[in-house]
Amino acid sequence: MLKKIFLFFILSFLLLVFPRHSLAAGEFATDVTVNYKIEKGGTTFVSHLISLENLFSDLYATSYSLVLDNIEPKNISVFEGSKALPFKLSKEGAKNSLTIDFPEALVGKGEKRIFTVLFEEAGFAARTGEVWEISIPRLSSDENFRSYNVSFSVPATFGTEAYISPKPKEVKTEEGRVIYFFEKEDVERTGVTAGFGAFQVFSFTLNYHLENPLSKSAKVDIALPPDTALQRVYYQVVNPKPENIYVDSDGNWLATFVLKSRERIDVEVKGIVQIFAAPRSFPGTREETLQENLKEREFWETSNPKIKELAEKLKTPAAIYDYVWQTLSYDYERVRPNVERFGAVKALENPTNAICMEFTDLFIALARSAGIPAREINGYAYTENPEIQPLSLVADVLHAWPEYWDESKKAWIPIDPTWASTTGGVDFFSKLDLRHFTFVIHGKDPQKPYPPGSYKLGPNPQKDVFVSFGTLPEERVSHPEITVVTKRPVPFGPTRLDITIRNPGPVALYNLAPAVSFNGSNTKTEIIEVLLPYAHYEIESAVPYSFLGRSTPETVTVLVADSQVQVPTNKNQIILESAIVLLLLLLILVLVILIRFKKIQISKFRDKIRVLVGRITKKDNPPLS
Repeated sequence: MLKKIFLFFILSFLLLVFPRHSLAAGEFATDVTVNYKIEKGGTTFVSHLISLENLFSDLYATSYSLVLDNIEPKNISVFEGSKALPFKLSKEGAKNSLTIDFPEALVGKGEKRIFTVLFEEAGFAARTGEVWEISIPRLSSDENFRSYNVSFSVPATFGTEAYISPKPKEVKTEEGRVIYFFEKEDVERTGVTAGFGAFQVFSFTLNYHLENPLSKSAKVDIALPPDTALQRVYYQVVNPKPENIYVDSDGNWLATFVLKSRERIDVEVKGIVQIFAAPRSFPGTREETLQENLKEREFWETSNPKIKELAEKLKTPAAIYDYVWQTLSYDYERVRPNVERFGAVKALENPTNAICMEFTDLFIALARSAGIPAREINGYAYTENPEIQPLSLVADVLHAWPEYWDESKKAWIPIDPTWASTTGGVDFFSKLDLRHFTFVIHGKDPQKPYPPGSYKLGPNPQKDVFVSFGTLPEERVSHPEITVVTKRPVPFGPTRLDITIRNPGPVALYNLAPAVSFNGSNTKTEIIEVLLPYAHYEIESAVPYSFLGRSTPETVTVLVADSQVQVPTNKNQIILESAIVLLLLLLILVLVILIRFKKIQISKFRDKIRVLVGRITKKDNPPLS
């Protein structure tokens, strides 16, 4: 749970005129400025600058209490100017109460007592993988605060701001630090969450259990975590290797395995995923896919009257997101195997019994009904506290969240209304954190393909999804492998090249432009939009054929990205074949000339042949006696 800091007064008063005076709220004006200075190692130096102003001439404060919920302060000190003030720290459960005494009375309307509370805390900042994550506690609603301002600062070396919520009122850079400023209304509801770093890295191991119950061989597809604009996947092990891997219309990566009759196999997949703070350059979404992501489907009842009415009222993704997380409540009792999926309409009818599927389905149905393409993501979301950031897909504790299409950005935008609800309104709309790892995308079909963790056999399935923080692999570039088979379907004819391009991994290759070079002259074949790890692509090309090999190259070079192979064309054989043909033509020409000029008499030549044939015939067939 996000830390909450409750600031309130425990005031003892010296009654100067009316000894039994009953105090009411509003007898003091309190102004507070809190600064969180986060150091390189993660320790946070906290300062509370507090001003108490007397609103009456006959009342003054003799003590002040600061209650810190789920905060463990260290090295505490309290000062009024340069003078140290006495204090006492007491603990009850998860709460620490810091009581500060004021030995000297400060009497008079408008008089102000200004003092500073200093302490250190190790829990506000933590490095998770490649990202520094900051969690500044929220302020409980307290009408006694006239003003309450918060700032936090981090070293510039923490890196790029990945996300921050809520949006700060001001940002400054001073002396190698970046400072963010907030006001009371910003931190009263949710506090501040922020992340710094260009990307996060997770390592993963996924197990799939496949079976072919048929009496003949069959193909089985499994879903592998795909690349998206916000993640790149590095595959290190896929064992056994698939026959091929392809991309479906939603962008899922599907690996095809051929199983023999009654065969069972276990597939192990290991790799690294890099989650980016900002979208990277990535192949665009086709118009037909966007249209598909507007259609009504099971669980996404866009034509339902209640859904249509709400969609017409809400209109925008932001309004739909706010409505969903504020309307539905998370039901922890429903997180169990084989739980019924309500869909959007039933979620509205049972708003207190939602889990992540219902938050997602309701958003998608409302968005699609409002004309906004939307889809479901199933995947893994890292959390230290599933009570606050729950994972509801019970197959290996996965999570579901929606994405909507932003036409102005030409991008899919991931959001998480489930976590917004369970965290009390933390902003998972403006910027999703770096903890959401996409396994599958459901746009055309709300259920298929099934995510990793769903491919199980037997009544007692084991855990098949393992995800932890990792580091980028040393090998991060794929080098295509090229094989070429030469064929000459017709003797004395052109040579055909059957070219196979394979991606051995670890990453997908995009926008490949294979080229076939004949003596330095390139012939482009076609563009390969994406070649997935362990996938292959086949193309054909023909070697130019010419008489005596005048236009036939010595070798053919096939180039794909940074890989190339050279294939001999057997030009000498082509020259020899051409010479034989030429010799035959010359012989025929000489023969024709000789006949033409009667140097050879065809009739005599024909008679000699007949005599010769007759002799051979008699020899083979002697007369009967």
